[in-house]
Amino acid sequence: MQSTPNYLWQPEDILGQGATANVYRARNKMTGELVAVKVFNNVSYLRPYEVQMREFDMLRKLNHKNIVRLFAVEECGSSKQKVLVMEYCSSGSLLTVLEEPENAFGLSEPEFLIVLQSVVAGMNHLRENGVVHRDIKPGNIMRLMGEEGQSIYKLTDFGAARELDDDEKFVSVYGTEEYLHPDMYERAVLKKPQQKAYGVTVDLWSIGVTFYHAATGSLPFLPFGGPRRNKEMMHKITTEKPRGAIAGVQRKENGSIEWMYELPITCRLSAGLKSQLVAILPNILEVDQQKCWGFDQFFAETSDILHRIVFYVFSLQQASMHTIYIHSYNTTAIFLDAVFKQTRIAPQHQLYFQDGHLCVLEQSLPAQQFCHTSEQNPLVLVSTEMEAAIGVIYRDPALDFPKFIPSIDTVADCSTAKNVLSAGHQTLRITQSLLRCRELLLKGAYWMIEYLKAACERKHEVSLLLAEMKALALYGNVASPELKDESDLKSNLQTISGLLSSSSQSMAEKQSELGSLRADWLQHQQEVHEDRSFQRIENCLEKMQQIYKQFRKSRMQPRLPYNDEQIHKLDKVNLGTLAKKVLSVFQDECVQKYRTALAAHSIRMRTMWEISNDLKLLSSSIAACRLDLEECHGCLENVLARLPDRLQRVPVPQAPAGLCQTPKDVVLGMQQLLHEIKAVARDLQQNNSIIERLDAVPPTPGM
Repeated sequence: MQSTPNYLWQPEDILGQGATANVYRARNKMTGELVAVKVFNNVSYLRPYEVQMREFDMLRKLNHKNIVRLFAVEECGSSKQKVLVMEYCSSGSLLTVLEEPENAFGLSEPEFLIVLQSVVAGMNHLRENGVVHRDIKPGNIMRLMGEEGQSIYKLTDFGAARELDDDEKFVSVYGTEEYLHPDMYERAVLKKPQQKAYGVTVDLWSIGVTFYHAATGSLPFLPFGGPRRNKEMMHKITTEKPRGAIAGVQRKENGSIEWMYELPITCRLSAGLKSQLVAILPNILEVDQQKCWGFDQFFAETSDILHRIVFYVFSLQQASMHTIYIHSYNTTAIFLDAVFKQTRIAPQHQLYFQDGHLCVLEQSLPAQQFCHTSEQNPLVLVSTEMEAAIGVIYRDPALDFPKFIPSIDTVADCSTAKNVLSAGHQTLRITQSLLRCRELLLKGAYWMIEYLKAACERKHEVSLLLAEMKALALYGNVASPELKDESDLKSNLQTISGLLSSSSQSMAEKQSELGSLRADWLQHQQEVHEDRSFQRIENCLEKMQQIYKQFRKSRMQPRLPYNDEQIHKLDKVNLGTLAKKVLSVFQDECVQKYRTALAAHSIRMRTMWEISNDLKLLSSSIAACRLDLEECHGCLENVLARLPDRLQRVPVPQAPAGLCQTPKDVVLGMQQLLHEIKAVARDLQQNNSIIERLDAVPPTPGM
């Protein structure tokens, strides 16, 4: 048991080990509070005294929620070694998080944003105090859980830190080689003499590598064989990186370097966040310190991301989800343009639905007043032009499942098991995305079906009202045979009657088609509800996780006892069998059902667009009828003006069933008719404006 006057710890409770010190989990002797103690070794005391004291001084002056707090500096027992007593971060480091199999392809978007916010805030505090860290890496970013269950990340290990203003330089070299600026790498790792001085921007390079690692799960610059085995090529990749590139990989020995300008498809971040991150990374992963951003611009650009709000938009025809990052004060026009950049659907062709209702976004409306969205309840985007289905874009997870070597090698087997489990988690995520896409396709289609049904019913109501008008007007004409306008009025009403009769029949047909669509929708809805592919893959992953845990224990043994070796062999077989089952469920069930759903959706959308186009024609026909009715207004007013004087002398024929029977009723009926015609005209104008927004170009093949 080791101790200081107020804290004690055991050697086996080690949290981390470095070149100059070890970090242990310790307890306060009085309160039992958990803390972390950093105990320096003999190598540390070989450094100049001012260098030894630098970390103490740095931590004393720093005070921020995203920097590990210093509680005390005490001496350890009789050795009088200095011990830093610091805040204990129970969830390890960012590196610990990235080494978990589920994060092998990078962090989830919410978690990455927390890392981004934490590092930016912590670094901003360092710069405000004129401090350069010089060893930024995932292992020096600690994690703990907040009271509400959210992650909090904190910068730690200030052994290499020193005070430095923006315009100052330093010549000493510190840091971890994979995260070192190339100029520092050349001197510290390759041991090449140079007279270069380094500025504060070397921290930006390390931050860029760290952000890339957190976003993708891998380092951005990878020579064949790895950075530790091929140091010369590592330096070549980083120094020869083209402007704008954010990663470079050498896939074959002595092979060429493959440059990347975008984050990989396996990255879990959305396209909306990727585009903003890719705009930052090339400017901080810059070899030339003169061309590299300064911290002021870095803070401005990253803060711009962090101060945006996100909206989830599902493009119904394209069958794709999008995240739109905009500022709360941005208006609808900015939002529509941001959607256009991701979907290529022009703003004038964008319609939005949420919770089954059409969302009318006024151009001047600020984003903070938009309705709340989530991945489960996004805005559903419908284009008034025909769009081809894109669907969920993903890399086939079968490419990421490794195979075990035949022989027993506990270290290699553990590594392979981890990669198998990582690929399984990626498969599960893709499965979830495909299933969510199917759900949203059905949700959006249902809203469209109901919307078109409502439009059909409103047109049918108009048809009935106009038919009543025709019957009443004809009665008035019969009651006044001497009027000059009778023949024109009768002719117009007969034309309107024909159009309305045709429209009524068309509406009945469209309602029947929509009924068939709804029946088809119900069938697919039931299939999605009964789909258990996600649960089956999840169950396999739980079993794979248990095997991986056992392999981690076995890795610590140089040679397994005979019985343990036989169990290890069986576990390898079982893990391979589970991996095959995961792929089988994914490829033979999940993907096939998704493709079937996508094909059915294309047919469904084509039918709805045909109905929408028919509504366009109907809208035009009724608009023409409305113009004719306006011409009839004058005629009917003349009838009403003259009819009262003639009613006693005009014989009234036997009225059709349901119509008025007396001359007085005719007058009252026609007066009511005028009011109804005016109301119809207003309704038609409103309906036309709505239906015209649903108008689309004729369907194209494949949609």
